Amino acid sequence: MNAGTGSSLPETRFQGLGVSPGIARGKVFVHRPELDATPQYTVREEDLPAEIARFESALLLTRTQILDLQAKIADAIGANDASIFDAHLLVVEDRTLIDEVLRTLQRERRNIESVFEQVANRYASLLEQMDDPYLRERCLDIHDVTRRVVMNLIGRHAPALSEVDYPHILLAPSLTPSDTALLNRQYVLAFGTDAGSRTSHTAIMARSLCLPAVVGLHDVSTRLEAGSDVLLDGYHGLLVLNPSAQTLREYEELERRKQSVEAGLVDLRETASTTRDGHHLILSANIELPDDIPMVKAGGAEGVGLYRTEFFYLNKARLPDEEEQYANYRQVASEVLPHPIIIRTLDLGGDKAIGNLNLPTELNPFLGCRAIRFCLDHRDIFKTQLRAILRASALGNVKMMYPLVSGLEEVRKANGVLEECKAELRAEGREFNEGMSVGIMIEVPSAALCAPELAREVGFFSIGTNDLIQYCIAVDRVNERIAHLYEPTHPAILRLIKMVVDAAHAAGIWAGVCGEMASEVTLTPLLLGLGVDELSAGAALVPRVKRAVQSLEMDVCRALAETALRTDTPGAILVQCEEVARRYYPDLLG
Repeated sequence: MNAGTGSSLPETRFQGLGVSPGIARGKVFVHRPELDATPQYTVREEDLPAEIARFESALLLTRTQILDLQAKIADAIGANDASIFDAHLLVVEDRTLIDEVLRTLQRERRNIESVFEQVANRYASLLEQMDDPYLRERCLDIHDVTRRVVMNLIGRHAPALSEVDYPHILLAPSLTPSDTALLNRQYVLAFGTDAGSRTSHTAIMARSLCLPAVVGLHDVSTRLEAGSDVLLDGYHGLLVLNPSAQTLREYEELERRKQSVEAGLVDLRETASTTRDGHHLILSANIELPDDIPMVKAGGAEGVGLYRTEFFYLNKARLPDEEEQYANYRQVASEVLPHPIIIRTLDLGGDKAIGNLNLPTELNPFLGCRAIRFCLDHRDIFKTQLRAILRASALGNVKMMYPLVSGLEEVRKANGVLEECKAELRAEGREFNEGMSVGIMIEVPSAALCAPELAREVGFFSIGTNDLIQYCIAVDRVNERIAHLYEPTHPAILRLIKMVVDAAHAAGIWAGVCGEMASEVTLTPLLLGLGVDELSAGAALVPRVKRAVQSLEMDVCRALAETALRTDTPGAILVQCEEVARRYYPDLLG
């Protein structure tokens, strides 16, 4: 950040949500890509074939444009991020959407751009009403493609962000993946949007491009003018208009400290996650795709503590077969050798629907037929995955766990299916690890309460704190009105974690945490004190957690946990955690 001098104008601060870390200062460029009102007029019946031809040409042109963008992204930041545009391709190839447009055209006899915009916007509105934040964000994909198709139909071109030829901080109501792909990386310093969330494609691509980003700034794009002097703080989700000299001095110092800390974390790669008094904690990484493995290695993780396999299934025209899955799992397992990898079986159903299965819509998908329930209800899909995982286990470092287990019967049924698969592989003469460790995720309060019984049936516990908190406190963390109730330090959550850990140790098995709590260094001493044996954090955050572990002493952590378990409010417990963290590693905190 080149600070320069502070502004003589009054400083104004806008609070949003930081989704990509970093600090930037520069002049504002405001991007408002709204189209003028789409023309609407009646067409004669004899002109309908010409309208259909125009529509088909626009769809083909749009598809070509999306493929060009996808290739550009793949060259710039990798094929993994380019796959974001698969959803856009699905829109222009969606026969349900296209057929509805053609039926509406025949029925209403209006110009095709007007008809297409109406139908596509109706589809987007349906997604926008979904409970799941991921599906709500996908309505942006439809809006992006709709805008592109309509522009192609009326012969207009979108504003070219790539043509902005001076250093700037981009502000916009929202940014689509197409917008983000066109950013001139030579000049864009950071960006902020009125809308958005951590799960948005915009946030994903900001992190891939290593651009500081803040979303959820409400109406900031309408309140600030182009050329305004701003500072954007992606760590704390802050946009500062006309930063004062004092603010600039504070941020210069913050940036120096952050750079120094990040440089020091690189040196931790080959060191162990062991406390100052010799207690070793297994520190693993969460991944979604094989492309994440280099980050696992770069961070010095002891393998993979959570491989989310459902991402291998989504946005596919067909289900992956056994050979595809086997090759995938074996590749990832071989790349992390000699460290272990824990493969989570499918957490599909509910909010993560497979399009070609035509699953019924559920009013409350998070309490519906998902995860282990889905797998036991679709045994053919489940067995295909289990066989692939078993075959990959021949490498010797593969473990497996079932998600969203609510009781003993589900574990026994799932293990029964697993034994069927083992018998089939033996009969076929296929190699696998007979002793592969099988565990479960503790995400449901009923599983935590039944932990002693479950511990006698499984090889390990992995606590998924995201869902455990949501289900235990009955709070939807994406609902802005009650999001403040989503508190990891709630006394009930700590008691459940302690209960699970104690049950695991009594049965001679280990218990880990793979939810967001594992990545939060403020909570590291608390989890250590509660007796957790393993933490599986986001791959990029592993070095920070390792540094926190190495700075701590177990007596201090146990004393913190004992005090926290006697404390009756989440806020007071959080303050206790922050006091320990600031005493031992203040430079890792904001």
